[in-house]
Amino acid sequence: MSGPGTTRTGTLPHARPGETPAGTATAATATPSAATAASAASATDAVTAAADLPWAEELRGRTVVVKFGGNAMVDPALHRTFAQDVVELWHAGLRPVVVHGGGPQISAMLDRLDLEVRFEAGLRVTTPETMDVVRMVLTGQVQRELVGALNAHGPFAVGLSGEDAHTMTAVRRPAWVDGRPVDIGLVGEVVAVETAAVRALLEAGRIPVVSPVARGADGEVYNVNADLAASALAVALGADRLVVLTDVEGLYADWPRSTEVVARLTAGELDALLPDLASGMLPKMEGCLRAVRAGVRAARVVDGRVPHALLGGVFAADGPG
Repeated sequence: MSGPGTTRTGTLPHARPGETPAGTATAATATPSAATAASAASATDAVTAAADLPWAEELRGRTVVVKFGGNAMVDPALHRTFAQDVVELWHAGLRPVVVHGGGPQISAMLDRLDLEVRFEAGLRVTTPETMDVVRMVLTGQVQRELVGALNAHGPFAVGLSGEDAHTMTAVRRPAWVDGRPVDIGLVGEVVAVETAAVRALLEAGRIPVVSPVARGADGEVYNVNADLAASALAVALGADRLVVLTDVEGLYADWPRSTEVVARLTAGELDALLPDLASGMLPKMEGCLRAVRAGVRAARVVDGRVPHALLGGVFAADGPG
């Protein structure tokens, strides 16, 4: 049942890659140069410098959804730096919301339990046994560690799952391989977001940390891709921007023939590229495209291996839009 804060995502639960909802086409950008520049300064210096920019005051009070994943999750130094950056965004007057993945940790636990690790089109094949591990690792391990890292700077972070307070509702989705649907088990597509719990935390001055697990109307619990979960939450919250951390510099223009990174794309240009993207990058860019077409002002993919890349992605040189 929908509540007063429920937003229907408008995406098709069984949409093929590239079949995204129509909407206002704004920019989806990858900003490795901004991330690299940010790495040369401390987090505090980066925020201080950003505060001097003419548009910085416009960002005050705006919501930024950050998808945290990749190497930054398993590298202790990058993990600490990320937490510091999120708190610095809070001190700068923004309202950060973190959606985290946990792929490496889930795979490691599955290996320990001698359970199969398999992916189709970048999505984890999730059996009921795998789903138990996903739930345990995301909410009981990864989220606890991230909340602890943020709260080392003060009483900021509160963790919740997409299951909590009906924050995310999902339906089962297949993977699409060579134009055909492939059953991948308990993998879900977010079809509705109830923002009340997240907004209450933001209004209380907290930093919500959300794990991408969602319950369906059928009573099943689904593993949701964190990139797409972050996108859906950004849309529902009316976020100013979505920043996705990854393990590469950004979106390559002609991989593997070229390592040139695309600095900026319109939604239409990105839509045309989706069918040819590698499986790991596909959900990230699909999430960015969905977000900007649904009204998020900018979506950025940044190299999470670079210290303080998050600040570069938020305080990019092109201003608030």
